[in-house]
Amino acid sequence: MTPDWSRKFDEPVTLPRGRQLVTLRDAGSYIAKLPKAEHTAPEWQAAMEALILVATLGVPNAALCAMDRTRAQRGGSRPS
Repeated sequence: MTPDWSRKFDEPVTLPRGRQLVTLRDAGSYIAKLPKAEHTAPEWQAAMEALILVATLGVPNAALCAMDRTRAQRGGSRPS
């Protein structure tokens, strides 16, 4: 199955400065742009794995929950 990175979240993820992540591609790019120490943290790796599951298997948007929990745990980190 071809991943569908254009799939939208049920509700956009709002970042600390008001930017919104609307699609799986937005979220994946956000994680990839985090500083390496954060990007490789287990919490963010779990969020990326959840995004891949949603994109590849079409599972429910569980990735949204994972990203919200991760962002909260990491203090709302933003890419530099």
